Amino acid sequence: MKLQQLRYISEVVKQDLNVSEAAQALHTSQPGVSKQIRLLEEELGVPIFLRTGKSLAQITEPGREILKRSNRILLEVDMIRRIGEEYTRHAEGTLTVATTHTQACYALPPVITAFLERYPNVKLHIRQGSPQNIADMVASEQADVGIATETVSSSESLIALPCYHWSHCVIVPKSHPLKNLKKPLSLAELASHPLITYDFAFAGRSLVNKAFAKTKLTPNVVLTALDSDVIKTYVRAGLGVGLLAQMAFDKNKDKDLHMIDAAHLFAPNTTWIGVRRGSYMRGFVYDFIELFAPHLNRKKVAAALNVE
Repeated sequence: MKLQQLRYISEVVKQDLNVSEAAQALHTSQPGVSKQIRLLEEELGVPIFLRTGKSLAQITEPGREILKRSNRILLEVDMIRRIGEEYTRHAEGTLTVATTHTQACYALPPVITAFLERYPNVKLHIRQGSPQNIADMVASEQADVGIATETVSSSESLIALPCYHWSHCVIVPKSHPLKNLKKPLSLAELASHPLITYDFAFAGRSLVNKAFAKTKLTPNVVLTALDSDVIKTYVRAGLGVGLLAQMAFDKNKDKDLHMIDAAHLFAPNTTWIGVRRGSYMRGFVYDFIELFAPHLNRKKVAAALNVE
């Protein structure tokens, strides 16, 4: 049995049993991948995959158990490699952060600037997606850390640590009647206007829906978007009132819009940072987390990893 064979079956499953795509991802040949999988099956005495002609049709029951343990072994091998890198090239490497557009655009820029000044030889990659995409990327080792809201905190594959709380705000054009509102905005008032807000999978939509449901109001959501800038674009076009994360309103860049505090209408949201359970984190990953959330120093993060 070889580590290479375990990598091959793991990648084939990741590529939905497409051996050609697995070979491409592994920078090797399709016949080589197929041969090594068959050799492993012969050694173990059980089929890992069922076949239809020359194609793989599905993973077998013993194959699922083999895959599960193979992934554990490969993860440990990767952790050993990271330990070696930490002590030989502690300020070099790659850090991949999975996050939402709002975090990437409004919360992370000063953190990334400070991090790259401290670690100029670390290659930093930002991957954007929905909270579920983010949790999946970290769980499948496509990202080292994930930053998002509820989904990251509820993922069983991740250890999630709270970073900070944030509130919603309402944005309208300067000519909109809500700009001259003399009292705090109410849910009833908000429900009477066409609403533009985040897609359900993003940035606290569940808390928004719960607030309206509690008062038996139905918001008139005419448009949903995946990021704050799109919401602002359509508010500027006069298509409705915008509801977005307060951090996404930039008083310098959004001078043509008026912001109304909505913190009293909806429960506060929490931004979480998630790391994969059982992972070995390089020193610069701890530093990145602390730059983003100063209360999460290395001691606290390491304790959470050990406790879990």
